[in-house]
Amino acid sequence: MFNLILFGPPGSGKGTQSVRIAEKYNLVHVSTGDIFRREIKNQSPLGIKVQSIIEKGELVPDELLVDILRLALRQAGNPGGFVFDGFPRTLPQAADLDNLLMETGNQVSLVLALDVDEEEVVTRLLKRAQLEGRKDDTEDVIRNRMKVYHSQTRPLMEYYEKQGKFVSLLGVGSIDDIFAGICKVIDEKRA
Repeated sequence: MFNLILFGPPGSGKGTQSVRIAEKYNLVHVSTGDIFRREIKNQSPLGIKVQSIIEKGELVPDELLVDILRLALRQAGNPGGFVFDGFPRTLPQAADLDNLLMETGNQVSLVLALDVDEEEVVTRLLKRAQLEGRKDDTEDVIRNRMKVYHSQTRPLMEYYEKQGKFVSLLGVGSIDDIFAGICKVIDEKRA
């Protein structure tokens, strides 16, 4: 089983690239953000619970994320692996993911980070907010999400670097060019 984590700041293209990776390599795309947005839209108890957290640009509590992921992994059946988009975001979450995967005798295979600078992220997300009507993409919230990303997620890069699983790629350019770079790294890792 090949399990990939795709990192990057909000608006770096993780969702777009994760879907393409999942399709090409026959993996299940697991996006905590998509799960939460769906639950918010449906006004489920989970959606109501996380709506105010997401609108402030804060992170959803780990216990909630782990429960959602465990359910997603079970519902996936027996795939060739997973692409984790938006999880883990902290060191405790990385340990939780390791434990979840170990329950089925698996582990993280590769961690890719899309590197995009803050001003590019702000521009992309403000444009996306206009196009999609996303209320969680105001400039203040975006900048807060960037601070959260840098303070809590960056240490994960060191965590996975020490395991020899981490690769950083420039996340600026055409979607196809970025995808080609990602595929090259994945193909080398799987070889």
